[in-house]
Amino acid sequence: MRATLIATLIIIVSIAAVLAYYNYNLLNPSQVTTPPSSINTQEGRQVNAQGDNAEREPSPTQQEADVQEQVQTGNTSRSTLTLTELFKYAEQSVVQISVQKGSARGIGSGFIYDVQGHIVTNYHVVENASRVSITFLDGTEYRARIIGVDPYTDLAVIKVDNVSRDKLKPLSLGDSSKLEVGEQVAAIGNPFGLSGSMTSGIVSQLGRMLETANGFNIPDVIQTDAAINPGNSGGPLLNMYGEVVGVNTAIASRTGEFSGIGFAVPSDTVKRIVPMLIEEGKYRHPWLGVSGRDVNAEIAEILGLKEARGFLVIDVVADSAAEKAGIKGGSRTITLSDGSRIKAGGDVIVAIDGNPVRKINDILIYLQRAKSVGDQVTLTVIRDGNIMDIRATLLERPNPLESP
Repeated sequence: MRATLIATLIIIVSIAAVLAYYNYNLLNPSQVTTPPSSINTQEGRQVNAQGDNAEREPSPTQQEADVQEQVQTGNTSRSTLTLTELFKYAEQSVVQISVQKGSARGIGSGFIYDVQGHIVTNYHVVENASRVSITFLDGTEYRARIIGVDPYTDLAVIKVDNVSRDKLKPLSLGDSSKLEVGEQVAAIGNPFGLSGSMTSGIVSQLGRMLETANGFNIPDVIQTDAAINPGNSGGPLLNMYGEVVGVNTAIASRTGEFSGIGFAVPSDTVKRIVPMLIEEGKYRHPWLGVSGRDVNAEIAEILGLKEARGFLVIDVVADSAAEKAGIKGGSRTITLSDGSRIKAGGDVIVAIDGNPVRKINDILIYLQRAKSVGDQVTLTVIRDGNIMDIRATLLERPNPLESP
């Protein structure tokens, strides 16, 4: 009996000791052995949070290499870069372009397109230039030659020869069709000759129509509030993945300086135009050959249209795709409330290949994005109150540089 009682006491004391030890460790986590914690940096490394055992902070060169590898390999994580990382990644790929035009000199920007030494810039930067040179970030200067130009999209390609491979760090082209209003972007260039300058902002709007100083209309343009000033022309507009989504080309300003509205030619246009400029020196734009007015409420009322949308054809160019297809121009003159006079009676284009047309910009954007010379399109028009489809085969838009 006594032996049983002693054994029971021993068991009770043992259990109490175990519970006391467990509770002590539970309530005092500092006494519990745990593996060293770690954090993930934006470079993709694991850095030990324990001070003495932490890895060394990567050098700026290592950071640039990591960011470049992330962008070029298409890292599936698609982690965005900070503005600082973006600048370090892209700065060596942006060049200053100096041109001689008669007795005048000008400065613009450009970016490395490939390891063969091709550089993308604006047409108006190198237009009528007798001498072109580029300067890299390290200050080295090289003569460049013009390979191809396209005044209709304000794009040009120049090339430098006999340049060491380590200087040629191309930027990748992103998908501008995936841009969204409000998305953060950054512009890098040489405003007022201040080389290697970066400004940031957002995408303000997409699909703008931009009229250039040469009188050409560039469709599908990106509007941004990232500061773009004289000297920025031809530089890249970058998304936060380090991809070129546009080529900075112009500003809307009454003073000649930035006022919050800048424009860039989208990268999807660059993808179509630049390879042809490198290969042939020019780009063959598909062309209908019509001119006219966007339909507004007043014109719709005069013409008896149910909706104020579409493009009223006023004139058809001789021997154009539109004339060959039988598109009809205006035949009678009407006076609008503002005193302007236009020719009415022509076809009203309301769709192209089934895509609704609200204004001429819709036609131009569709042709630029999806069509080439020789392709056929179906134009849905309203003629004399009736809706009809007309097939047209696109011809090449006359090149103003080759016109007599």
